[in-house]
Amino acid sequence: MAPEALKYPRVLLKLSGEALAGEQGFGIAPPVVEALTAEIRQLHDMGVALGLVIGGGNIIRGTQASAGGMDRVSADYMGMLATVINALAVQDTLERKGIETRVLTAIRMEQLAEPYIRRRALRHLEKGRVVIFAGGTGNPYFSTDTAAVLRGIEMNADVIIKATKVKGVYSADPVKHPEAEFLPMVSFMDALTRELGVMDAAAISLCKENSLPIIVLSLAESGAVARAVRGEQIGTLVHP
Repeated sequence: MAPEALKYPRVLLKLSGEALAGEQGFGIAPPVVEALTAEIRQLHDMGVALGLVIGGGNIIRGTQASAGGMDRVSADYMGMLATVINALAVQDTLERKGIETRVLTAIRMEQLAEPYIRRRALRHLEKGRVVIFAGGTGNPYFSTDTAAVLRGIEMNADVIIKATKVKGVYSADPVKHPEAEFLPMVSFMDALTRELGVMDAAAISLCKENSLPIIVLSLAESGAVARAVRGEQIGTLVHP
């Protein structure tokens, strides 16, 4: 499919670190990474200019570590390093599939990846490379959701796609509240005032200020991201 046939030709895809752990619940499960990179390859073959942000919760979550008594700043930096580990794992699998990628880190570590420079990242996208943004924003107290939105804005993305374990946004946590209502469309204001758990408030506010839509969908549904990029109604659209 030619890029001009896509509703969203430039996409920032946000994945949770937990998604990489699969059934084992921690670490990196190779079969999960294989399935994930197959989805990414489909997007690449469609002509999507793709940026990727992966959380680090399969290794360590800064907020949980700090709740256990660790210094919050140290815990957050450990979480940032976890995102680099995940980025390198996904990069390796993508490149074995023949897809050229670049990992750009907000914290400098040139032996592993390139430092994040906006113009360089844009150039990689223009050359058809999948760009994996690692290290969060490079600052403590900011989530990878916020990092994803920030990079999406900087990359002039048409949409943020957040791939999760559930099919979209609900009126309450569907795991704790089975009667929760699925919401196919939500405004930014509703997401903020009703605290629907789409992303953290800072990330949603950034999207609201920049009129950047968010699509929340299930990673378990094969081809879901490709369908969303084509403009099909899938998951939940969070809009102005």
